[in-house]
Amino acid sequence: MLKSLSKTLFGAALIGASFASHALAETTINALFMAQAAYSEADVRAMTDAFTKANPDIKVKLEFVPYEGLHDKTVLAQGSGGGYDVVLFDVIWPAEYATNKVLVDVSSRITDDMKKGVLPGAWTTVQYDGKYFGMPWILDTKYLFYNKEILEKAGIKNPPKTWDELTEQAKTIKDKGLLATPIAWSWSQAEAAICDYTTLVSAYKGDFLKDGKPAFQTGGGLDALKYMVSSYKSGLTNPNSKEFLEEDVRKVFENGDAAFALNWTYMYNMANDPKDSKVAGKVGVVPAPGVAGKSDASAVNGSMGLGITAASKHPDEAWKYISFMTSQPTQNQYAKLSLPIWASSYEDPAVTKGQEELIAAAKVGLAAMYPRPTTPKYQELSTALQQAIQESLLGQSSPEDALKSAADNSGL
Repeated sequence: MLKSLSKTLFGAALIGASFASHALAETTINALFMAQAAYSEADVRAMTDAFTKANPDIKVKLEFVPYEGLHDKTVLAQGSGGGYDVVLFDVIWPAEYATNKVLVDVSSRITDDMKKGVLPGAWTTVQYDGKYFGMPWILDTKYLFYNKEILEKAGIKNPPKTWDELTEQAKTIKDKGLLATPIAWSWSQAEAAICDYTTLVSAYKGDFLKDGKPAFQTGGGLDALKYMVSSYKSGLTNPNSKEFLEEDVRKVFENGDAAFALNWTYMYNMANDPKDSKVAGKVGVVPAPGVAGKSDASAVNGSMGLGITAASKHPDEAWKYISFMTSQPTQNQYAKLSLPIWASSYEDPAVTKGQEELIAAAKVGLAAMYPRPTTPKYQELSTALQQAIQESLLGQSSPEDALKSAADNSGL
């Protein structure tokens, strides 16, 4: 009896030890995402659940912050010697993150199949100095959304092809009493305003930098800000645009209070959802307009990637997670909020069905994507430009003086 009891106890101990070793084998990784635009928080959680089901030995702790907090949260966590294994990063940060060793070089992990399968333009999101610092994940630019019903009521047959045409059409809509302020932009003193400004800089064929020095205070860079100020002062632009972020623009457009709005891909399917939107079924989308004699369309590179932090103690597990999140099956499944990075996805009816208009706009917009400046000092430059835009809109400074001051305070 004693012998069999000791056997039972010994067996239980072995089972306990096996459970303990299994528990110890489970690796937890921490991942930082943003809580706005592109994929929703619920979608990221659903993708992650699918990953952990396929990889039960890896647990993923998710954290979501507004875009405006993403950069600082990433950098501060590095400084504290802990924090995140996987981080979402904007196309504007690889230069800084590579230079300051925030992200690790993953060039050796990028396979030939990845290189061949992903759209060439998407790779620019994660590259710096000839190296790869992650996988592209959100392939995005800003498009011009329009309310088909309002344009029809105004007798406008086609959406604008140039920014001047946009002004003319907005004036027609205003003059006919259809809307007091037909255009909505994201011009809050934040990165959102830089994305709208960059779209216009690309239309006017401007340069941010020449030979590493600021060049936005002349030529197309100056023309872009003059257009913003003119649109704001004309009363055609919603005056609250100077405080709007992208989500504010979406809500105004979905409420039927804007005929035109510049926004990211995700707005197309959200604005077409009758549960939340008053304009479902009336949403038109085209590439952002061009400037006569200079460009046919305009676009900002607003793409984002997923990378492994230098502080990560679990780089292999982190890469496994990144590979899953950026894989073609995952991206195709969630293609209604962010278009896939994989070239062959655009031949898949499951991806294109119901968003043919968006994909037609994307073919032009994604090919025209214009980069914000690639510099390790991007944050200082962006802050100086945000201030210049705000001062110009508020009439505190002329566009010429504001941009000259931004150039002097850009750290370059």
